[in-house]
Amino acid sequence: MLRITESAAAKVLEISGEEGLEGQGLRLRVVGGGCAGFNYDLYFEDKPTDMDETFEDRGVKMFIDPLSYQYLDGTEIDYVEGLHASGFKFNNPNVTSTCGCGSSFSV
Repeated sequence: MLRITESAAAKVLEISGEEGLEGQGLRLRVVGGGCAGFNYDLYFEDKPTDMDETFEDRGVKMFIDPLSYQYLDGTEIDYVEGLHASGFKFNNPNVTSTCGCGSSFSV
């Protein structure tokens, strides 16, 4: 199961409205890369595939392929704004380590 915080849901809905993507779901993937081994990937998509896990939380539809789901199960997606950066933050209980800059992870 995946959860999304109020601030992250609001940002997703804001972006989808600005880009004319209302009604689309948020595709979440784990892809190889980065110095720790994996990166998160987010983008909008019309509909899930037959194999996807699908969730809806706070008005945001989320689509996750089976391979990515094994790494994302239990994750909470947040949106944070700070002095140096703003963006989506993944609170993932499956992560065992991250790289020094925090943009990639390993499990």
